Amino acid sequence: MKLEVYPAREFTLQTDKIAGDKSISHRCAMFALLSDKPSFVRNYLEGEDTLDTLEIAKKLGLKVQKERGGIRLIPPAKIVEPDTILYCGNAGTAIRLYLGLLCAQKGIFVLSGDEYLNRRPMKRVTEPLRSIGAQIIGRENGNFAPLVVVGNEKLKSFDYTSKIPSAQVKSAMILSALFAQGDCVYREPELSRDHSEKILQGMGASIESKSLENGMIEIKIQPLTHKLNPLEIEIPADPSSAFFFALGIAIIPKARGILHNVLLNKTRIEAFKVLEQMGVEIQYTLTSKTYENIGDIEVIAPTTLKAVELSQKIAWLIDEIPAIAIAMACAQGVSRVRNAKELRVKETDRISAVVENLKACGIDARELEDGFEIVGGTLQKACVKSFGDHRIAMSFAIAGLVCGMEIENAEYINVSFPNFLEILESITTIKRY
Repeated sequence: MKLEVYPAREFTLQTDKIAGDKSISHRCAMFALLSDKPSFVRNYLEGEDTLDTLEIAKKLGLKVQKERGGIRLIPPAKIVEPDTILYCGNAGTAIRLYLGLLCAQKGIFVLSGDEYLNRRPMKRVTEPLRSIGAQIIGRENGNFAPLVVVGNEKLKSFDYTSKIPSAQVKSAMILSALFAQGDCVYREPELSRDHSEKILQGMGASIESKSLENGMIEIKIQPLTHKLNPLEIEIPADPSSAFFFALGIAIIPKARGILHNVLLNKTRIEAFKVLEQMGVEIQYTLTSKTYENIGDIEVIAPTTLKAVELSQKIAWLIDEIPAIAIAMACAQGVSRVRNAKELRVKETDRISAVVENLKACGIDARELEDGFEIVGGTLQKACVKSFGDHRIAMSFAIAGLVCGMEIENAEYINVSFPNFLEILESITTIKRY
């Protein structure tokens, strides 16, 4: 699908239709397998990635019943050995977390994805899992899918320190630790998304997390001695998805809006803090708290955006950086992103993709080894590529609010935000070809 976005005028947006949180949706489908009672989940994200995760859970024995207001997830007595490939689509979260869970289960499991996922490196997960006894076979010694997991019900306990802050690596190791032969310890250099710890704790798992004097995060996990409690959860709006419309408000003079029922976890709203540094007025109103803080985010556009330099808390920003790049392109001055080499191994090389597309839009941008540099200017209409990446497609669709934009292969938006275009159409004109 080719998408054309027309320029927008001053607008006010108030929406409670932001898609459910992707990270939490993935985890709900998987973690429901660890209980012996049915879970009930409201507002599960029906994006391609999370539906693939749910479909895998069904192949592992989970029964899914659609009911009024949500879905009921009925777990099997034990995880089933499937008779088919477990297809993860484009979802890095799905394949990496399932590696952690399935390496400790009895059976043989084959995990694969689409052409983009099967090019993404997996050694960051397969190597630590192998070090505790997991049997994982794959291309280039387990670095690329398809991956074959031969379950080992006697995984060793571990004391592992990760060199990178990664929620996917951490979650995979925590899931394996729940089935290990003894207590486990996992450390990371700074706090990454902590949904796995919070949700599993809420389900009754023995997981303790603390900050060390050297700044590292230490997590202690005890193996399960019983099935976990079921989930009863309403998934809040995804802040990474909400951020696209916060960005849209920020780059259109006199625009304003309120984004309702958004997840306010501190590891997930750092991109909004960046907009504040750039001069955007943002207010957060806490409305509820279950497993996580949830609330409304009010955004008011500034007269001008200020340039910004980013090199800290990149793990909290990694998904939003392509969208932040659009704000940088509209700002006065030179902005930079550093320490973000992780962007090169996402759905596409997001550093290269952002710079190539911005140059096509008349913006002075250049790649750095671990980020990019952008000279703020005037965005110009162009025909840009999605590179098969949902966040690149949505970032440049929002850029179109300023100058108009055409995006090729925009269907990848459905990976994480299936009603993105519906909300976008409420503030400007769009065409699909």
